[in-house]
Amino acid sequence: MRILAVSRAERFSPNSVERDKAIFQAVIDRLHEHGDEICLVSEESLEHLSEYSEFSECSESSDLVITMARQPETLLWLKSLGVTCVNSPEGIERCTRSRLLSIMEHLGTPVPPQEGPDGYWLKRGDAAAQTDADVVYVSDREQLKTAIQTMCQRGVTDYTVSAHVRGDLVKFYGVGQGDFFRWYYPTDDGQTKFGDEHRNGKACHYPFQAEALQDEVQRLAAAVGVSVYGGDAIVRADGSFCLIDFNDWPSFSRCREEAADAIASLLNRIR
Repeated sequence: MRILAVSRAERFSPNSVERDKAIFQAVIDRLHEHGDEICLVSEESLEHLSEYSEFSECSESSDLVITMARQPETLLWLKSLGVTCVNSPEGIERCTRSRLLSIMEHLGTPVPPQEGPDGYWLKRGDAAAQTDADVVYVSDREQLKTAIQTMCQRGVTDYTVSAHVRGDLVKFYGVGQGDFFRWYYPTDDGQTKFGDEHRNGKACHYPFQAEALQDEVQRLAAAVGVSVYGGDAIVRADGSFCLIDFNDWPSFSRCREEAADAIASLLNRIR
């Protein structure tokens, strides 16, 4: 098969550029081994619609698209190709926080409450986080008011607010519906993007039903319409949990080789 691979713009990989490149390349390597012809395009090369013509031959002859792209213009272009995409541009669009929160509320996905005694999280709602200013912790409502004003001054007027939840931070990664699912405590290995993990402290490893977490995450992935996904959850001391983040095609940095195998297998089934 001829496969078009569209990599992610670096601004959508804050502090994770090399890790995001590594998982994408690992999948491409497996497709090469399968005998597929790969046309690799960087999302930065597609920033201006007028430049898309130089890739027309490659895109028009492709049988499948794999993409980590997130720019609205790129997603619009991918929709116009009429080719199966993993992840789909529509699913990637639904991973923006505001739209995602609406889907989670509709599904009854466990999410943080709006109010609580331990502070609040203000998060950009119209796009994936690009800097640490897109995800802000504040200790009270007065600080929240100031943080919202600051975010709006940056031109970001679409945002979400949720109460901070005490408990173990758990990072999860998934492919398909039951194909692959792994979860980890990020404070155990120290990997971090913005350093926000310290708000919950070192994991206490509270017992919880991992199967229930997997069920909730996979149900959400199906509703959003993405096959390659990841995110974060908080496990409380009583074993209950809530999802605090969900995103398309993460770096899978803790399980890259396994994940690349699972993604390649998924692609082979849908080709």
